[in-house]
Amino acid sequence: MIKVTYHGVSDNLDILPDFISYYEDRLGSHRLKTRIYGQITKQEAELPGITEEVFSDLQEIEAVLQLLEINLRRTKRKHFQKYLEGYNKALSSRDAERYTEGEEDVINGELLINEVALLRNKYLSIMKGLETKGFQLSSITKLKCAGMEDFSMGE
Repeated sequence: MIKVTYHGVSDNLDILPDFISYYEDRLGSHRLKTRIYGQITKQEAELPGITEEVFSDLQEIEAVLQLLEINLRRTKRKHFQKYLEGYNKALSSRDAERYTEGEEDVINGELLINEVALLRNKYLSIMKGLETKGFQLSSITKLKCAGMEDFSMGE
C-alpha cells in the first residue's frame, strides 16, 4: 500500500498524484459532515472529532505544500547559480532570475504548488463550514433551551 502522508511524499515525490487523489476523495465525505441533519445533540457530540480529523488532513496537506515550496527554492537556486556562473556573457541578477523563472522544472514545480494549494484551500473551506456548523448548532441549542421547539424561517 502506498503511504499517502507527508512522510510518504517526502520520501518519494512520485506518489504526489496519489496523495492529491486520496485527499480529493476524502473531501466528499468531509463536505457531508458540514451539513446539519438528524439529532442535534449527536451532531454536537461528534463535531470535535470531525473537526480534528479534517484539521489533521489539512496539516498533512500544508506540510506537503511546504515541502514543494522548499524543493522549488532549491531548484530555482540551482538554475540561478547556473546562469550567474556558467553563462557565456555576464548577466545581472535580475536577468538570471528571469531566465530561472522560465526553466521547465521551475514552472512544473510552481504548477504542483498551485495544485496542492488549491486542495489546501478546499480543506480550509471545509474547516470554515465546520466552524459555521458549530455556531449554528450552538444557536439552535440556545433556542431550544429558550422554549422554541419548532420554527421555520420566512419564505
